Amino acid sequence: MTDTEYLPFTRPTIDEATVAGVAGVLRSGWLTTGRHCREFEAALSDFFGGRPVRATNSGTASLELGLALCDIGAGDEVITTPLSWAATGNVIARRGARPVFVDVDPRTRNIDLARAEDAISPVTRAIVPVDLAGLPVDREALYDFANSYNLRVIEDAAQSIGATSGGRRIGSIGDLVSFSFHANKNMTTGEGGCLVLNDQAEADRCERLRLQGVTRDADMGMEIEEISGKFNMTDIAARIGLGQLASLAGFNARRRQLARRYFAALEPSLNLELPVANFEQSNWHMFQVLLPLDDLAISRGEFIRRMHALGIGIGVHYPVMHLFAAYRKAGWKDGDCPHAERIGARTVTLPLFPAMRDSDVDRVCESVGAVLRKAAR
Repeated sequence: MTDTEYLPFTRPTIDEATVAGVAGVLRSGWLTTGRHCREFEAALSDFFGGRPVRATNSGTASLELGLALCDIGAGDEVITTPLSWAATGNVIARRGARPVFVDVDPRTRNIDLARAEDAISPVTRAIVPVDLAGLPVDREALYDFANSYNLRVIEDAAQSIGATSGGRRIGSIGDLVSFSFHANKNMTTGEGGCLVLNDQAEADRCERLRLQGVTRDADMGMEIEEISGKFNMTDIAARIGLGQLASLAGFNARRRQLARRYFAALEPSLNLELPVANFEQSNWHMFQVLLPLDDLAISRGEFIRRMHALGIGIGVHYPVMHLFAAYRKAGWKDGDCPHAERIGARTVTLPLFPAMRDSDVDRVCESVGAVLRKAAR
């Protein structure tokens, strides 16, 4: 490691007012789901155009609740992309359903809806699209496809809060929309998420399901008509979220500025495959490039190690899901999703977070150039 300050690939920005607010929650003695969670849900509902919202303890929980609300279960199939965090496929499998992985568009790196036509079967019940790196799947095309086959849609918008499609904010329209507030997301609650719902009846059911399916009567008796798990958000997390939501527009604006600088500073001669330069819709959750591995004498792992030695953190988002051992056992194999497999093997995530300076981007780009030139065949 050099003496230069280490630059992680991401880092949250938490203001002092939020820190003080969390301290107030801790001093209050009420730490679990309470008034701060209700305030956070109300603020999120306003953000999403008045739709009902329920906060959860993770984006994974929100996806799982979305599938439960659609009554997805054994014998069902759910279409999704292999190029996402493992939770996207795992929640489908945990419901007893079969994830059906559809290859991605090689340019956007999002699910190819034209290919999804071939994945439809008599037991296809839903589709879970993913907005990779904050670039939204085309919502008009998505819902045209879903409506053609009478499918429910559980949008995995974990990475795209504040992004837009067709001039509309992600979450303000559509079916069920799941967001993540993990520590590496554009806004965070430490760990957490939320689910945007269609109506009050769905919201009420979601609220029951996020805490074991419990309902109480006027005499505080307890009933469970539908078995579930524990997915509720704490007031500690919600208080962080209230501060973060207020800062989200500024966070995303700064991310766009940094992304523009990456496009300007990365040398074309390095032959990196850059993301789509979409500054109107994407929230630039991540800046991912594909390494020209065929032209290099080093592996991706060695590239990451050399960048780390220069004081720069690099992420990998994501290895393709269908080639994990658990999914190979279900019959998936190499070559089933060739575009996603190629992208998953070459992708690296460069540092991008609001507190970065322009000079940090320049340093990253200079370091990438130095490593790749030295490693060229």
